[in-house]
Amino acid sequence: MTARILDGAAIARQIREEVRAEALAFVTAGGRPPGLGALLVGDDPASAIYVASKTKACEELGLHHVTHRLSVAATTEDVLGVVEEFNRDPGIHGILVQLPLPKHVDAVRVLDAVSPAKDVDGFHPENVGLLSQGRVRFAPCTPAGVMEMLRREDIDPKGKRAVVVGRSDIVGKPMAMLLLHAHATVTIAHSRTKDLPEVTRARDILIAAVGKVGLIRADYVSPGATV
Repeated sequence: MTARILDGAAIARQIREEVRAEALAFVTAGGRPPGLGALLVGDDPASAIYVASKTKACEELGLHHVTHRLSVAATTEDVLGVVEEFNRDPGIHGILVQLPLPKHVDAVRVLDAVSPAKDVDGFHPENVGLLSQGRVRFAPCTPAGVMEMLRREDIDPKGKRAVVVGRSDIVGKPMAMLLLHAHATVTIAHSRTKDLPEVTRARDILIAAVGKVGLIRADYVSPGATV
């Protein structure tokens, strides 16, 4: 059997072109440009690159964007103030709080303060609850991207055995939920799962979301599986 590469970069380009056209049509028809509010606290280089890539994407797609940068010394109240500003701004339709926040900032309070209607990361408890019920308003971006890849590659999870290696609130758990709603039979495994190769080999779809390079090896995968 010849392996088929799932080209995420090509799919991303296709989606961006679709979004660009949709945004242009919406604005041309008299709508307000969709707006993203991003909040970056501290000077973590990886976080800065991530936020910069999002703002660049907004510019390329014709979307409105505002980025607030706070110093690493910012307090929880400082951060909450910016979140509330975004909540009240009618030109901001989605809010992205870049994680991780500095350790002295109460991340739970901050994420809970984001308006559920603008919580594009899908981290607010209300949106997590809706996701668990199959009434998805916003799903975290990585799991949503995986489901979009499967859809565009004509890989239907219905009836298939899937394993998600990882149990984080950001990727592993919502990934499992989305697969369940797509009628897959889902197993959640993680770095401490006993006999992990036996668990992963017995599945049709394998999604590695554990954040550990090299944990999944070639002999963990059964022939014909989607990885």
